[in-house]
Amino acid sequence: MELKGRTIGFAVTGSHCTYEEVFPEIKRLVDMGVNVVPIFSNTVLEVSTRFGEAGEWARKIEEVCGTRAITSIPEAEPLGPSKRLDCLVIAPCTGNTLSRLANAATDSAVLMAAKATMRNDRPVVIAISTNDGLGLNLFNIAKLINMKNIFFVPFGQDAPHVKMNSLVSLMSLIPATCEAALEKRQLQPLLIERWREARP
Repeated sequence: MELKGRTIGFAVTGSHCTYEEVFPEIKRLVDMGVNVVPIFSNTVLEVSTRFGEAGEWARKIEEVCGTRAITSIPEAEPLGPSKRLDCLVIAPCTGNTLSRLANAATDSAVLMAAKATMRNDRPVVIAISTNDGLGLNLFNIAKLINMKNIFFVPFGQDAPHVKMNSLVSLMSLIPATCEAALEKRQLQPLLIERWREARP
């Protein structure tokens, strides 16, 4: 399904080490003619790390999208009744956000956007980046895989020899996963040898 002309919410959570991989995919969606609506968790806006100062990536994303981001629960709630989004992407999706979504918690702009999107029988695409994907969060991944209107960007172990529980999606597959999700299909294969992507 062609993405041009679609409105896609792009929700970013606090996996700071993954922003460099995610940002080009946001730009690619914009270049494809997608109306991208940025949505940020508080961590994106308020936490400085070695990967960037607080709010730095948020400003870059707003600039490339050409619109101000949704950053609060009250701002995200109208996405439900307005049916503004054709699809919501959560990328990167941390283990924290993953677990809250799996257990119906709605305590951030990102999670409210997800709730609003699912209310309208529209797809939520999750691109995980979590150090405990094969640990405590494995249960939540399994739970979400079996939920209606939840689709995953194909993922795998990113560094199995040093972080054996870590799972990360291949961010370059975000557009293709959105295309499939809009047709109510899970892009396959879902499980990939993600760590090989880092090899020269």
